[in-house]
Amino acid sequence: MKPVVALVGRPNVGKSTLFNRITKRRDALVDNFPGVTRDRHYGQATFDDVEFMLIDTGGFIDKDADDFADEIRFQVNQAIAEADVVVLVLDAKSGISPFDRDLVDILRAVEKPVFYVVNKIDGEHLEENLYEFHALGIEALFPVSGEHGYGMMDFLDALVDHFKKDMPVEDLSDIPEKKDEIVKIAVVGRPNVGKSSLINKILGENRLVVSNVAGTTRDSVDSLFTFGETAYCLIDTAGIRRRARVSQKIEKFSVIKSLKSLDRCDVALILIDAEEGITEQDITIAGYAHERGCGSIFLLNKWDRVEKDDKTVKAYYEHLRMEAKFLNFAPAMTISALTGQRVHRIFNLIDEVYGQYSFRIGTGQLNRIIEKAIERTEPSLHKGKRLKFYYATQVASKPPTFVCFVNFPESVHFSYERYLINQIREQAKLDKTPIRLIFKQRTGKIDFSKYEKQERGKKQRKKKQ
Repeated sequence: MKPVVALVGRPNVGKSTLFNRITKRRDALVDNFPGVTRDRHYGQATFDDVEFMLIDTGGFIDKDADDFADEIRFQVNQAIAEADVVVLVLDAKSGISPFDRDLVDILRAVEKPVFYVVNKIDGEHLEENLYEFHALGIEALFPVSGEHGYGMMDFLDALVDHFKKDMPVEDLSDIPEKKDEIVKIAVVGRPNVGKSSLINKILGENRLVVSNVAGTTRDSVDSLFTFGETAYCLIDTAGIRRRARVSQKIEKFSVIKSLKSLDRCDVALILIDAEEGITEQDITIAGYAHERGCGSIFLLNKWDRVEKDDKTVKAYYEHLRMEAKFLNFAPAMTISALTGQRVHRIFNLIDEVYGQYSFRIGTGQLNRIIEKAIERTEPSLHKGKRLKFYYATQVASKPPTFVCFVNFPESVHFSYERYLINQIREQAKLDKTPIRLIFKQRTGKIDFSKYEKQERGKKQRKKKQ
């Protein structure tokens, strides 16, 4: 398996900046406000053809300094336990702190390699600041600048050399990464609806900080696991509040990251607090998922707290369908993340939705569906001329995307488009996935590969985001 590297240190030493530098992405939130990162944050990294997993952790702080100090310390200890290598990040500008000494003492008792990185060395002339860190009893120090990249090559060379020395290189790449076979699931919803609690229940461990204080989760966190024979990636996201209530800059970034998580997921689990009822913001979040074209499942959480009778479930579902008509294909179920009620059944729905979301239909079958639909209900005239449908083909999946070539694409009324989509749903048994239907004008020879390339390009751009 890939080696695991944990970044630890006190708050504001630049762990998240280093995380972003090494993974070559901007997955970790970065701000000069201490305590931004609270949960463990996982990312893939590659250097010199060696792949490894990187964990960014919350800042190690005094128990009285933050309401979440105990939980953060627990997460740091968990990350150290999971890691094959630990990297202690120190701050050259602020110098040694008592927390640095505490962490060094803790890591001396850890029976695994530890690399000591002195961050915020913004030029070779600042390496003179290294001398005081030798007072911690550390001989090998790596001066780096996570922000500007200074010293990173030397550090990564040493890190990767350790991996190559301790295990054969072929073992690091022995497991091919079949990204298309991993079902990516984003857990989204308003703050404090139970997103982290649901993931903790699924994973069977306290992977994420859980609190009844709204806004506890600030980063989007990925958790890889298997259920049955299927591999899943769970993405826990920060709670999405109404824009008017998002005041702190760092929380605005969290909302943006939550929306980007919807861009890269296959299925969105839209959590709703059943005890509070369905709110306007719940429907807004559902709209975000709909706009991004991912599969969706509504989960009415905290069902154990709802006073109910034999008509309650039906009433909730009818209200949900009325408020979120644009997602009338999305299945819904009641759960309790706290007690685990029906949590295991979620994966039956996920597999069903994902199967339809990644579905491909034969061109012949698709054209037969369109032809029968047109015979049953003909489209309206366009300036006295008949609207003709020449050919249809599927150009993409995730979600299923179809192109119909017609003589007047701009004249296809949205109600007729909806009719054709419903016919495809019914005949192809795609009742739980979004469907995209594009109308193009036929001009001479049809180059279907052009549309397939366009869809592939869109997916690649989404992945880069």
